[in-house]
Amino acid sequence: MTYHPKSDFIATMIERGFLADCTDYQGLDDALISGCKPAYIGFDATAKSLHVGSLIQIMMLRWFQKTGHQPITLMGGGTTKVGDPSFRADERPLLGPEQIDENIAGIKKVFAAYIDYDTDAENKALMLNNAEWLDDLNYLDFLRDIGRHFSVNRMLSFESVKSRLDREQSLSFLEFNYMILQAYDFLELNRRYGCVLQMGGSDQWGNIVNGIDLTRRVLDHEIYGLTSPLLTTSDGKKMGKSQDGAVWLNAEMRSPYEFWQFWRNTTDADVGRFLKLYTELPVDECDRLGALAGSEINEAKIRLANEVTALLHGAQAAVTAEATAREVFEKGGVGDDLPTLTLSADELGDGMSIVQIIVKSGLAKSGKEAKRLIAENGAKLDDAPLTDAGLMIDAGALTSPIKLSAGKKRHALVQLG
Repeated sequence: MTYHPKSDFIATMIERGFLADCTDYQGLDDALISGCKPAYIGFDATAKSLHVGSLIQIMMLRWFQKTGHQPITLMGGGTTKVGDPSFRADERPLLGPEQIDENIAGIKKVFAAYIDYDTDAENKALMLNNAEWLDDLNYLDFLRDIGRHFSVNRMLSFESVKSRLDREQSLSFLEFNYMILQAYDFLELNRRYGCVLQMGGSDQWGNIVNGIDLTRRVLDHEIYGLTSPLLTTSDGKKMGKSQDGAVWLNAEMRSPYEFWQFWRNTTDADVGRFLKLYTELPVDECDRLGALAGSEINEAKIRLANEVTALLHGAQAAVTAEATAREVFEKGGVGDDLPTLTLSADELGDGMSIVQIIVKSGLAKSGKEAKRLIAENGAKLDDAPLTDAGLMIDAGALTSPIKLSAGKKRHALVQLG
């Protein structure tokens, strides 16, 4: 990246590794130094929580506000009814209005930890829902007023669509309309709130460019797009996934301790990069910590886990998670904050197999995986090797909690309730 920005926001994006591409660096830079400007990122409500894969976009909105501008979080109450086909091999399952509303309620919880919606300042964040303007569209009017600005030839050329068609995978007319609706979002946000920038992952480039083109054609306004890289870890895995599934941001779907542990388990090669993206530590400090080697890099990983967990769940949650980890890993203890499975005497009956309990605790996805874990000496019961896949646990065995371990880094408590 050779562009030398004048605005604090673009300088931050470049310096910390957020920036993949921009439709017009100079034009956006000039707009941002002229005063407080609104920008948005859209979040479709496909689940009750966002996961770590969305955290880079949330941090972009946070930095946008910290550098003096107005972030808009746009909930996709309308677009979720269609489903974004970008770089997907199949159609998303359609959700009903009640499920979408429930998902939006869950997603909203996270944003307040990162973005200020309550300030009296000019750059107070806005939380909007595109159902406000999409739900009541008249189909014929929309086709005539908006649809006429879109070239099907051009839409088919976008990589997100082209890759699906090249693989001869079906793309429904419903999904094909998604990019038109997202483009219309940008038009409406510009018309209603003066929004000049849409940000998103690099998979959203085609949708963003469509919105810019539509707004120029309908309103003759100059607006911009900026994308972040689609992150993978240094070993090629998609960011936001872990051994036991998606790393959700809502505490009820993944505990603060498990969230902390995800970051503590970061690969050595990713530490410096993740510190820049997911914390607010100075860049020089991120580089210093990322360059540590040997056992010292573990302290850098703990710093990463603490900083990221404190931003989402609060400083006390980070302190508690670190204390639990040190108790479990360094002292061989149980740790009060470990994920806990509570079983009733009725559930246990005459006894439940240890394989079932490992699956119920989340340490394995299936009985087959649990048995393999035991066979390969990867399972422990109260820090002792667990070798008997046929072991039965009854209520008498749980007079005090037991600790199960899968490998060196994943643990759970099992107790009688």
